Amino acid sequence: MVGGYSLWIAAPLVFLAGFIDSICGGGGLISLPAYTLAGLPMTNAIATNKLSSAPGTILATYRYARNKKIFWKAGLVSAVGSLTGSFGGSSLVGTVPEDTLRIIMLVAVPCVALFTVLKPEFGSGDREPAEGTRLLVLSLAAGLLIGFYDGFFGPGAGMFYTMAFTALLGLDLTTASGNARLVNACSNIASVVTFAVSGRMVYEIGVPCIICSLLGNWLGSGLAVKNGRKIIRPVMLVVVFLLIVKIAGDLLGWF
Repeated sequence: MVGGYSLWIAAPLVFLAGFIDSICGGGGLISLPAYTLAGLPMTNAIATNKLSSAPGTILATYRYARNKKIFWKAGLVSAVGSLTGSFGGSSLVGTVPEDTLRIIMLVAVPCVALFTVLKPEFGSGDREPAEGTRLLVLSLAAGLLIGFYDGFFGPGAGMFYTMAFTALLGLDLTTASGNARLVNACSNIASVVTFAVSGRMVYEIGVPCIICSLLGNWLGSGLAVKNGRKIIRPVMLVVVFLLIVKIAGDLLGWF
């Protein structure tokens, strides 16, 4: 126990979340419940989750960049769109019933899973990447739309970035995942600053979990860079399954 919170529950789950998040996104589906299981109230869990995940995401971004697996122009444009969209989504929280979005997602996410299963060549890099104005417009649109979703609802946003960079821009899955980590890193930095000012972070459990997040992100990003879509695709399917369980559980009151 650290400060009345169960570090032994949070630490291994944060490591697993960092591992998964660095490969295709979606680690928050594990780390956020980990903090609530450790005894943190939801608002503190959200803030503390950002504290531990941001350094790990930055480390994963560095590893992708070092291995030339980031398409910087697309990633930076999407990051700007993501910050703008996230602000807009956050501003509209409460104006639309979340259950409405959950029902929509419960239909859409299985379609994502079906598409991934039926398209084994998805993200193989056999398409020419978008260029010029088309690249900028699609990158900005992806950032705005997924950023809005992230600000309004959130779960699985990193995975949706990975898929968007592949489906819309024609990037291979490894580069798409690297770009998604870049966008997540930018939005996480903004979130950390916001939550630090709010005083909602629980540092006595969040700071030790930073180490777990760094280890998970280091291992996961290394495997993704080395093995590419061979590991990214199956992990993506795991994240899709977790997202379906999360959305259905929220609708049915399991969580």
